[in-house]
Amino acid sequence: MEQVRDGLWSIPVPMPDNPLRYVLVYALALDDGLALIDVGWDHEQSWQALVDGIASIGYHVSEVRYAAITHLHPDHFGLAPRLRQVSGATLAMHVADATLLGYHGPEQTRDDISGWNLQLSELGAPAEVLDASRVDLVRFAEHETIDIVLGDGDSLDLPGWNLRAQWTPGHTPGHLCFVEEDRGLLFSGDHMLPRISPNISTIPGELENPLHRYLLSLEATTTLGECEVLPAHEYRFRGIADRARQLMGHHEERLAEIVAAVQDEPESTAWELSRTISWSRPFEQMSPRLLRLAVRETHAHLVVLAKREIVTPSGGTPVRWSIRAQ
Repeated sequence: MEQVRDGLWSIPVPMPDNPLRYVLVYALALDDGLALIDVGWDHEQSWQALVDGIASIGYHVSEVRYAAITHLHPDHFGLAPRLRQVSGATLAMHVADATLLGYHGPEQTRDDISGWNLQLSELGAPAEVLDASRVDLVRFAEHETIDIVLGDGDSLDLPGWNLRAQWTPGHTPGHLCFVEEDRGLLFSGDHMLPRISPNISTIPGELENPLHRYLLSLEATTTLGECEVLPAHEYRFRGIADRARQLMGHHEERLAEIVAAVQDEPESTAWELSRTISWSRPFEQMSPRLLRLAVRETHAHLVVLAKREIVTPSGGTPVRWSIRAQ
């Protein structure tokens, strides 16, 4: 727990069995209760940490009036249905992510799994890393949805706060940051973290070119005035424009590394290229879930390189990549 400003606290909510360890939920004091930015992972340990954290600053979880969700991933949205049931809190997020959290019956879920596995097969992933089910994604119950749809530049309309949404697609289609101009704060979700780069992956049914959108979002972030960044993981920091440029530079280096890998091994699949490039941990030690993220992130870079007319894909399955003839 940390008091960041008067009436603003950071609550670390654990993510059991996840290397990120916790997500930072931010609690904002209102005249009649609290607003939250993100809510945490759908797990009993996480719920108890959120309840206890709220109690430690003098509130009860039933006093949460509003929750602004940066994006759909389960560490950010997971507890939202339970929170709304307990407190009646208004839920707000971008429509692009809210749509993906709609009710899924068994038939629709089977279709999703089939589409995800087809994509992984096209990327050259072996059978043992298939099973691309999104069962970890908490969804709305049937006939339920978000209460408030936030678009780029929209005010959150919270008394005592001057918060507006900034649409930063890339990590997800509807990722939002929240700018508090009076206090000089940026709640950055996963868009910008102090040490690590968020995963940018091609996901069936989502952004066609997510890395391109992410780089555009980073460029837009550089135009914000100097402020303190309050991310969803790790720790708060300053130097927003410098960090945005670091992340853009990281991806340009990654693109160059993948070009070199394609030059060394033409006609490689995204999976084969993933095995040859550098990662924060050895490729062979990654879990199936992390392997799926890795190959999709490699593919996101290949899509950008194809748009830049540097590499070209074959038309078969799996798709193979070569340097484009000049």
